Amino acid sequence: MTAAGLRDSHGRVMKDLRVSITDRCNFRCLYCLPETEEAARFYRAKFDALRNPKPVALTPIRYEWKPKEHLLTYEEIERLVRIAAGLGVEKVRVTGGEPLLRHGVPELLVKLAAIAGIRDLAMTTNGFLFARHAEALRAAGLRRVSFSMDSLDPVNFKKMTGREGLAEVLAGIAQAKQLGFSPVKVNAVVIRGLNDHEIEALAAFAREHDLSLRFIEFMPLDSGHAWQKEMVVSGREILGRLRARFDLVPVDQSGNPAETARRWAFADGRGEVGIIAPVTEPFCGHCNRLRLTADGKLRTCLFSVEEHDLKPLLRGDATDDDIAAELVGLVAHKEAGHRIGRPISSSRRAR
Repeated sequence: MTAAGLRDSHGRVMKDLRVSITDRCNFRCLYCLPETEEAARFYRAKFDALRNPKPVALTPIRYEWKPKEHLLTYEEIERLVRIAAGLGVEKVRVTGGEPLLRHGVPELLVKLAAIAGIRDLAMTTNGFLFARHAEALRAAGLRRVSFSMDSLDPVNFKKMTGREGLAEVLAGIAQAKQLGFSPVKVNAVVIRGLNDHEIEALAAFAREHDLSLRFIEFMPLDSGHAWQKEMVVSGREILGRLRARFDLVPVDQSGNPAETARRWAFADGRGEVGIIAPVTEPFCGHCNRLRLTADGKLRTCLFSVEEHDLKPLLRGDATDDDIAAELVGLVAHKEAGHRIGRPISSSRRAR
């Protein structure tokens, strides 16, 4: 292991590792995998409304899940996280796809929670299965959870996710609060013409239930490349609407410049809102994150054009020091900034 840790050529030190444990998902969010007829109709209508002279052609997408043997085993994930922790990584977030579709997630969390140096273990989930697994996840060492919930309206929820399930997600959020997960965060991707009319309602929900609500600008994370900047509701616009409705107090974030969200607390002390604005206000200069895909590829940026396959090392004769050296070398060439508005990876969304 090297004492220099995971430092890139821009002086940024990597402390945060996002670990996808499956590419499978039980939702079909139209901003993520817009292969459904409903999603195609929405995007085509938006293109027409915007009078785009060159609308994006949406061809049917048949996403094939990766075979199980292509995915990293829990033992391989544990080994890689342990090596990364030895290089200074302190935070691990388990993601997907939908992570709770993979069997035995608590078993993995026990392994990760026991790794020396990991002081923050979290998960991002769509929440549909969370309530039934919540107690086991808590007992395994999970302390923080973020839910993806873009709408409080059952009809709009189904339009965005491709299925009914709002009641299950709300039950999962309530269960997380009851079991003492803290903070409980809710992430909402805001798309103009689809759910931007719910901004105030989502914030009111966060205040009522003492949650952290994160509004996220619509990013180009779809396999069909259907993203259009005109559909982005900027962080500035979101904040203006929130301030017009609520009394908000800025949260002091000086101690964590790498945090992605700009945050405001409700003046009465119940809950907070945050805005993640990678499109209009990029935060790449302080980025300290790496992402590991379910099949063992490292992305030094969510919008990386290329991925670096670590699986041959994990399944070959490489020692921990060999793998550590590879990580150090890859991080040294981390991109200065993301590629929004330019050609991006066609990989499916990794939350």
